[in-house]
Amino acid sequence: MSDPKQKSRVQFNKLQKRLRHSVGDAIADYNMIENGDKVMVCLSGGKDSFTLLDILMNLQKTAPVDFELIAVNLDQKQPGFPEHVLPAYLESLGVPYHIIEKDTYSVVKRVIPEGNTTCGLCSRLRRGTLYGYAEANGVSKIALGHHRDDILETFFLNIFYGGKLKAMPPKLLSDDKRNIVIRPLAYTREKEIERFAAFKNFPIIPCNLCGSQENLQRQAMKVMLKSWDKQFPGRLETIFTSLQNVAPSQLADRQLFDFAGLMCSQQTEGQIVSFNAGMDVLAM
Repeated sequence: MSDPKQKSRVQFNKLQKRLRHSVGDAIADYNMIENGDKVMVCLSGGKDSFTLLDILMNLQKTAPVDFELIAVNLDQKQPGFPEHVLPAYLESLGVPYHIIEKDTYSVVKRVIPEGNTTCGLCSRLRRGTLYGYAEANGVSKIALGHHRDDILETFFLNIFYGGKLKAMPPKLLSDDKRNIVIRPLAYTREKEIERFAAFKNFPIIPCNLCGSQENLQRQAMKVMLKSWDKQFPGRLETIFTSLQNVAPSQLADRQLFDFAGLMCSQQTEGQIVSFNAGMDVLAM
């Protein structure tokens, strides 16, 4: 194929097809979107959420269920934030949208000491605002742009720094049981999203709230995973698959699996009780 434009178009079509397929599979596997759902796509202005909205709008045309889409952006009143960019882009798409204006920037800057990580507080404030909007406007699913790399980074962050074996689930019921969060990009690689965003020339808005916090723990996880991906192709795919194949009896969480209650056919419950009682005496 000698024509560069035609070659580029073919590459884009293949990439778009892969993305639609991966998003469609994630939605089907976790029953993320059902008939009659009103799905709120949280649009940050970054490559991930732009890609999510684009793919969902395309799937909406051919999906076996009917669902609504509304794009919602939280304007956090960051200095220099280009307020016109997202409304102009969303108007051009013809998708229903809403811009929530709330000055969380000032709150973060007031509470977090200069030089410290702002991401934690910023995300909590943002989440609370978006949850509130969803409840007030009949939204049944909140779609976030987290992709597979985000999930793996969170997994290792929790292992290395949190002492927990947990990640980001593709589908989540909020703590108050009032909102369902979905991550349709859960099967999608970040590098494919980057390529798609470049093809589509999305009007990317960088997040300047954090400044240049390049030494964040998440950045370290990102570097580690990229190194593994380059040195050991297929490793990240295997790790993600492991998150879908959990064997509680092969771990060590006594809350998740009843290790204390395990008995072989020759053992009786009384033996276990007496041993525990003996241990209680020794502890006195």
